[in-house]
Amino acid sequence: MKLGVNIDHIATIRQARGTDYPSILDAATLAEQAGADSITLHLREDRRHMQDHDLYTLKPLLKTKMNLEMAATNEMLAIALDVLPEDVCLVPERREERTTEGGLDVVKQFQQIKEITTTLKAAGIRVSLFIAPDKEQVDASHELGAPVIEIHTGHYANLTDLTLQKAELEKIQLITTYADEKGLVVNAGHGLHYTNVQNIAKIQQINELNIGHAIVAKAIFIGWEKAIQLMQQCIRESQN
Repeated sequence: MKLGVNIDHIATIRQARGTDYPSILDAATLAEQAGADSITLHLREDRRHMQDHDLYTLKPLLKTKMNLEMAATNEMLAIALDVLPEDVCLVPERREERTTEGGLDVVKQFQQIKEITTTLKAAGIRVSLFIAPDKEQVDASHELGAPVIEIHTGHYANLTDLTLQKAELEKIQLITTYADEKGLVVNAGHGLHYTNVQNIAKIQQINELNIGHAIVAKAIFIGWEKAIQLMQQCIRESQN
């Protein structure tokens, strides 16, 4: 199972003081050296952490691949077509949220998402849709031609009641199997950390986990590279 390291919150620290440090490039380079399989970053419409120039700086220098999270808007589409990341993950976005909460409603936004997906695919960009673990959303994602989905694990991660958490985990397992059988590549992420990633990592059909905030938080105490390697260790040990 691959690990995509999200570096958004390195940029959050930088933007808090309006400095040019900590360096986004250093964060990405060291993450790759520590074994990250991809670098994930979200260019939000309000530019609260990542900035446009970050994408242009990183793209030619990454050794793995860029996974650009973005809203399904014409502005973001134009930027993606200019930067040409290897992957684009379309996500829902609301200005008032602290982080991305919930998945895309592919069913209701079918035509808009299909048009953007088709345009990105024509440019050679692999498209992923960030969705809740829901059969209708999987069907719609498959129908419009997205090759990849990313299952939103935030609800599972936030639950403290063990019975409810188990039920949500079983839902994720069932939907992952269903999507895999339809030929979709399945990634997962959101809210995963060092003590809840294990059950998700046991789901064999998941291709990649995208994790950021927990790694950045752990890095404060043990260092960036060690925090990434510890997360990889958690994933590997869960699969044995």
